[in-house]
Amino acid sequence: MKANYLLIPLLAWATLSITTAQNRPARSTGAVLDLGIRLQNSVNLYAENGITAQYTHPKLASKRLYIGLSYVTSRLGTALNSNAIKQDNFLASASYYFRPNWLVRPVARVNVGYFAADYGSSLFDVLPKTSLLASPEFGLCYCPNFPLKINASIGYNVITGDGLTGPGTLYPVFIQTSVTWNILKSAKN
Repeated sequence: MKANYLLIPLLAWATLSITTAQNRPARSTGAVLDLGIRLQNSVNLYAENGITAQYTHPKLASKRLYIGLSYVTSRLGTALNSNAIKQDNFLASASYYFRPNWLVRPVARVNVGYFAADYGSSLFDVLPKTSLLASPEFGLCYCPNFPLKINASIGYNVITGDGLTGPGTLYPVFIQTSVTWNILKSAKN
């Protein structure tokens, strides 16, 4: 949860940067593969951490459209060394980066995926523990001229649960911070 406190200063700094942003030279024109960590927190519930990867190619809306995969889990967050519910999120995403030459770029993302909770006891087997996931996210990405990207956003799980009709730990609102490093930058295609 502490790592997600980066979201507030990043959003404030990004807002100020956007108002004074100047166009920068375009980046390389080849394919890009970013790999990194995703720190996610359901508002008023669990911190979940994991890995994320995203890929773009010049043919994908002039490198503004990224496709990605993420895995976040409370096993690496709130449930680490505690008796909190262990839950896993498997996500596939499509992200669109606006203002490709700005240092701080607005980002819109759509996620779909699968959620599973492990309640830790057969006593709770009657409760729903899996669900499909669908969530839009809106945020900002700090994209300097070196291979680092820092993305902060707020998202909304369209499919949630109340413990009877869906998993009770699948909360609607979440914030996330992703830090990725470019591990592949191909030459111009």
